[in-house]
Amino acid sequence: MSDEGVPIVFCVSADASVLERVLRQLDGADSVVSCADLTQLRAVLFPSPEGSTPAVGPLAPPAVSQGPVSWGELVVDRAGHLVTWRGDTLPLAPVERELLVRLIGPPLVVWSYEQLFAAVWGGPYRGEAILHSAIDQLRHKLRDLPGGPRVHPVQGVGYRLGPPPRSA
Repeated sequence: MSDEGVPIVFCVSADASVLERVLRQLDGADSVVSCADLTQLRAVLFPSPEGSTPAVGPLAPPAVSQGPVSWGELVVDRAGHLVTWRGDTLPLAPVERELLVRLIGPPLVVWSYEQLFAAVWGGPYRGEAILHSAIDQLRHKLRDLPGGPRVHPVQGVGYRLGPPPRSA
């Protein structure tokens, strides 16, 4: 319990879908802290002393379109919470959809781990487990799309999406 008598909930899981389900269940709770692992939880509970360098890189991500964004025959409509591939709905979790809309661009750029984390989760980058898990889930769902987008890692930097197919 916090000093005000408000419960503080800590959710620790490397699985982004678990964190997402817990946060959805606790929607409206005053104090929820979600972390990917115990190292991240320790960093939240015991911040580094004054004057030390934060473990956060530049957070100014590229601008993201508010309207529908497409990559070949893949269309992501943020406002409608809808992703389609060749006209068929592609069932993506909200986090996967947000990752995809950022990676699609335009322009197609390399997004750093810090930029993606800040853009999708709205906070400073505190480790890679949540991000990598969500990217892995997105890559798994995109893998079955013939000629569809592929998320490519840029070792030690972040992720990028391959260029869309050329129109015939």
